[in-house]
Amino acid sequence: MNDINNDKNWQEARYFKDENLRTLLENRAKSLEPMIKFKLSNCNFSSINLVNNRSKEGYILKDCDLYKSDFQKAHCYKIDFSGSNLMKADFSFANLNSANLSDCNLLGTNFKHAKLENIHWGKKILQEKEAKLTNNKEESKILYQEAEEIYRYLRKITEDDGLVDTAGFFFQKEMQMRRRKMPLFSLQRIISKLVDLSCGYGEKPTRIILVSLFIILCFAGVFFFTGLLSDETVIVYASQASLSTNIDMYWQSLYFSVVTFTTLGYGDILPLGISRLFASIEALLGGFILALFVVVFVKKMTR
Repeated sequence: MNDINNDKNWQEARYFKDENLRTLLENRAKSLEPMIKFKLSNCNFSSINLVNNRSKEGYILKDCDLYKSDFQKAHCYKIDFSGSNLMKADFSFANLNSANLSDCNLLGTNFKHAKLENIHWGKKILQEKEAKLTNNKEESKILYQEAEEIYRYLRKITEDDGLVDTAGFFFQKEMQMRRRKMPLFSLQRIISKLVDLSCGYGEKPTRIILVSLFIILCFAGVFFFTGLLSDETVIVYASQASLSTNIDMYWQSLYFSVVTFTTLGYGDILPLGISRLFASIEALLGGFILALFVVVFVKKMTR
């Protein structure tokens, strides 16, 4: 019973009611052996010191049951909690800098005033992964709802701590979870997906630049085949023309696409026939995307 290095004692919760549980766990951690699948739910670990001062790596406390455990003011620098159940655990005022919280159940976990810099959260939280694996639509919807709530909470907490990049990541994930609860082919979901692809819900301004370049190049190709007019000279692809002539025609089509997208409209080149329709569409897209870029850029700069 008193052998703290025997993993079976911890995995079967034999220390559950020990008055010195906090000290026992600290001493067990100092053995430097991985602590895996320990059952430590509803335990009081407030102010516990789980910092491995002798190594660049933190202690390992993986796949453990820490449901509703109290880690207030705990020192958990670089600790590896990956795969653990942290549901409703209290980490308020704790030091979790550089900790590994990937694949943890974070539903209801309290991180108020905790130190959360350089945490490895993983690309997807547990509920999001489980929602993608299940074939039950109702279960999937519930899991996406839980994931949205967790991402929203993490976004607010990291915003309060001034971790703007991390908060931006969580905001994007929050919006993605909201989208996945919508009917598959609904207009609302399609629009949401387009906003995600074009600017990452306002968190990826570089995507707008890439989208703009893609649109300009696509419309340049359209104008190259549908025809433009410059000083009574028709600009259009001609199979019988030389390669250099067609290249020159394409560059002029690209120039027209750029001035149309940016709504400059110098008037030196005019659209012909159906090119007028495509020019109108590109101008509308350009005006919208340029306005979107300004909004996203200002948001990023003023956060």
